[in-house]
Amino acid sequence: MNLTRWSARLPGTQRRTAAAGRTPDAAPAAPNAPTAGGAVPAARAEHPEAPACAVDALSVHDVLSQVPALIAITYGAAHRIAYVNEAYTEVFGPRRTGEPAREGLPELDELGLLPLMDQVHRSGKPRTVKARKVTLPDRDRYFTFTCTPVHTGAGHDGTPGAPGAQSAHSAAHSTAHSAPHGTQDAPEAKRGVLVFAADVTDQVQAAERLRESERRLHATAVTLQRSLLPQELEQPDDLRVAATYQPGGTDAAVGGDWYDVITLGAGRTALVIGDVMGRGVRAAAVMGQLRTAVRAYARLDLPPHEVIQLLDGLASEIDATQIATCVYAVHDPSEGRLSYATAGHLPILVRDPEGQVHRTDEPTGPPLGTGGWVHTSGSIPLGPGSMAVLYTDGLVERRGEDIDVGIDSLMSAFAGATGTPQVICDRLLRALGVTSEHDDDVAVLVLQYPDHTGADAELFRNASLELLGGIEAAPRARAFATGVLSSWRFPAELRDLGVLAASELVANSLQHGTPPMKLRLRRTDRRLIIEVTDGDDHLPRRRRAEPADEAGRGISIIATIASSWGSRRTPGGGKAVWCEFALPRA
Repeated sequence: MNLTRWSARLPGTQRRTAAAGRTPDAAPAAPNAPTAGGAVPAARAEHPEAPACAVDALSVHDVLSQVPALIAITYGAAHRIAYVNEAYTEVFGPRRTGEPAREGLPELDELGLLPLMDQVHRSGKPRTVKARKVTLPDRDRYFTFTCTPVHTGAGHDGTPGAPGAQSAHSAAHSTAHSAPHGTQDAPEAKRGVLVFAADVTDQVQAAERLRESERRLHATAVTLQRSLLPQELEQPDDLRVAATYQPGGTDAAVGGDWYDVITLGAGRTALVIGDVMGRGVRAAAVMGQLRTAVRAYARLDLPPHEVIQLLDGLASEIDATQIATCVYAVHDPSEGRLSYATAGHLPILVRDPEGQVHRTDEPTGPPLGTGGWVHTSGSIPLGPGSMAVLYTDGLVERRGEDIDVGIDSLMSAFAGATGTPQVICDRLLRALGVTSEHDDDVAVLVLQYPDHTGADAELFRNASLELLGGIEAAPRARAFATGVLSSWRFPAELRDLGVLAASELVANSLQHGTPPMKLRLRRTDRRLIIEVTDGDDHLPRRRRAEPADEAGRGISIIATIASSWGSRRTPGGGKAVWCEFALPRA
């Protein structure tokens, strides 16, 4: 076996042999040394190695000139120009070396970088400023500037110079390596600052487009949210009502807070506020359906707990995964009370004429959609001179605090709030620290029952008559209505219509109702209200009477002469039938 030829086939043997043949400093062969006749010649090497790139042979000046970022190098405390690359020259024009930066690099002075360069020169620590706007003739551009301490070295004449004026090895070493500790001991003239400016125009413009898109989405979301809320609150005769809605945060997700004011007739007003948990289109959709359902159920003039019971069943059908809370309240000025029912919502706060604030803690039930719960109604006095506030949890709930702390803060703020209901809404938001950056939606509904005095007292009057039954009840009711309406100085035509309506309502109650019966007359600045209550809970309905019928025309007469009419069951049993007449405007 020829071991010499076989060894030439070993991996790496050819490469080592070829490399040995190319080594310029290889020792000459001994005179009697045998030739490698059996070895593979170097020319037959399969993978000849390429010579390594000589990095030391590159010029720092040439390297920096090819960098697309803007680079400027200064030296000394005056930041005299040592070097600017071609990218810098293309943007700001040519610069003369040796000039102080304040005169030779005015753009850095305008951008406020010279004080930053002073700090870098003194401390030896790099500093960065992001996205500085540079106004150029063609367009505005943005650059992120990084100032790094460097040791510039000295030129051939002994003065500090650009890295390109040094030898390649020393320039690369001194420019590429900042020396925070070494520069403190270096001569003043040899310490310098390298200004590196990266063009971030595309990133800044993309970020601005993203912010603008987010602003548009947020504005669209808020518009959607507000479109689902009442565009204009109904203003009852006896109450002054105002509401405010503050969307949460700056994201584009709509919330599920809502409120509404519904006039029920006979001077009564329904007030509702609710909150669908979560954010997004689904929460807004559930909120819109619940609000529409509340208005429909309110027209039935049901007690508050029955409205909440109907909403409870509807909520589970709409979306069983959504949790919603709600409070539904009805104010009756004739009785001076606010009846309410709550489904997992926060308590209503009522301020009496003396300024004391009370909260309606009971009764309450679980949120809507849970099912299996029988809701009940409660009531609280709300007479002339009183106020009340309904709100969502975003007003009082804070992270890390018990919600009762927020409710107590709201009670304190409500006790001292004065002004119109709209002013009070704004003051409550400020007192609870709600701003445009608040992280949750907030809805607030404030109602005020004014205590009318002076000339206004003549425009808001009440009168009532207990009817004991019998054949004398109808004449007594007509005489009572005639006297009251005459004392209220109504026009003769309106007075006659009022007496006729009172007579028909009393006659209907005498025929179909049971004692106790009461006739109630009420006037506001906008309407005359006539109401009759009795102990029977059968609600009348309008029907067509045949020509031969002796009865059945009373409700039809009322519906014809009055502006509106209606009936409802009363909380203690029985019913109330009412009608309204709009007063002529002064």
